[in-house]
Amino acid sequence: MLKRHNKVMLLTLAASLSVTSLVACSSKSNTPAGSSAAPASAAPAATTSGPKPELKSLQIWQKDDYNTYPVAKFLEQKTGYKVQYDMLPQDKAADKLNILIASGEPYDAVTTGGTTDFKALFADYAKKGALTDLGPLIDKFGPNIKASVDPAVLEAAKVDGKLYAIPTKTISFAGESLYVRQDWLDKVGMKAPTTLDELVAVLKAFKEKDPGGNGDKNIPLTIKSEAMFINNIVGAFGMPLFWNDVNGKLTPRILDPAFKDYVTFASDLFKQGLLDKEFAANKDATAKEKFTSGRAGMIMIHWADVPVVNDALVKNNPNAKANYIPALKGKDGKIGLSAATGFDRITFIPKASKHAEDAIKWMNAKLEPATFKEMAIGQEGKHYTFKDGAYTPIQPIFTDERNQANNFLMGTDDKNYPTYWQARVRKDMRLFDAWNFMNTIQPDNTRVKDPLGLAPYLPEFSKNFQQLNTMVGDYTTKLIFGAEPISGIEAFQAKFKSSGGDASYKEVNDWYATAKK
Repeated sequence: MLKRHNKVMLLTLAASLSVTSLVACSSKSNTPAGSSAAPASAAPAATTSGPKPELKSLQIWQKDDYNTYPVAKFLEQKTGYKVQYDMLPQDKAADKLNILIASGEPYDAVTTGGTTDFKALFADYAKKGALTDLGPLIDKFGPNIKASVDPAVLEAAKVDGKLYAIPTKTISFAGESLYVRQDWLDKVGMKAPTTLDELVAVLKAFKEKDPGGNGDKNIPLTIKSEAMFINNIVGAFGMPLFWNDVNGKLTPRILDPAFKDYVTFASDLFKQGLLDKEFAANKDATAKEKFTSGRAGMIMIHWADVPVVNDALVKNNPNAKANYIPALKGKDGKIGLSAATGFDRITFIPKASKHAEDAIKWMNAKLEPATFKEMAIGQEGKHYTFKDGAYTPIQPIFTDERNQANNFLMGTDDKNYPTYWQARVRKDMRLFDAWNFMNTIQPDNTRVKDPLGLAPYLPEFSKNFQQLNTMVGDYTTKLIFGAEPISGIEAFQAKFKSSGGDASYKEVNDWYATAKK
């Protein structure tokens, strides 16, 4: 959840100042056609003569040029719109976005990530008048948008009752869990753990029996530094999400009664040498290298990383085998792997756009059912096969021509896309097996969806989100590492509340009380 996040408070402040200036300077000349509601009797632009304008779209970063990627040509042929694609940088994307919005760059569509920090920036742009109200345009020119995109997702994209973006819905699945060396388990004569007690027993066996032949350099469990809340383990304490339902109230982990139990458990793993003593300094690549080189017996990784991790592991040890462990059960049977919900990305139209009406027509054309399917996974018999309800990619052409098709999405066919999308995890059966184990084979109750994923814009929560998460993450690491005494938790909780935690809690639960009805 913390991936790719920027410092939202500083960025929102910068956006507020710059966007205010933009709106003041551009209100006379940059109002796009269709940005305000037209009379109901107005004829749609689709009936007018003349060539379609070339559109300009700003996209999220990808490794290949959008303009030369096969999907771009396909969409031009199907929609009739030629589009010039630019993209945000891989790093500090929000900084660049602020500059482009403030300068009035006339993009006809802007797509960003759907994380909380970008949602906050988007909402701030909307409140400052820098975005086009899409509601009237979609009513006139967006029948496919209205038919395809989940109404609840559209509702969650509203700011002050107006729709300023077309969201692309996240496909809800469990992502990260604990991945173990199966050959190490075989050597110590144990099975994959299913409870916290069994996990401790396995890690002790890895340390004491040294199945990796590392001696005192053996690492039973390694994690990256930002994984102080270890997925799967933290779920066994009833806290799989950053905010969890505790007696009917959404409660941040730091205020959850189980927080102290979790950090006590994780700290004990550290003291016993069962958790990597260098975890606080580990980058993602560092933790993976420790696992793939044979020094560590267990790691927390995302299923999307499984093929690359396995290739490196087998290269170093041809006899190595690894698998995910089941979702662990804690006291009172608590269990849980976090499952994302909400926005995968957000697409909006700046007020500086010169072709807002055509931009909506273009996005609507992309969601024509047959066009959307071919954009997403290509042509049957060429890019994929379909059998027994499953889409299977034909390689290498699927990867060459559709691997990055998801970056062209601006809303999805929410009924069918989750099935189409599974072609992506069948590109490599190791990838599919990892995804399938976590999301199909294990019982439904192991996956816990984030109830805040489709919450509307919540100003206090959005403003405080990044700062509070950073505070809690740093503090949790210090507790596990032994740099802070567990006896100081109550004092830190008071600091959390006074730093915006109380305001966020009230706002979140005022909304949650209505959402549950």
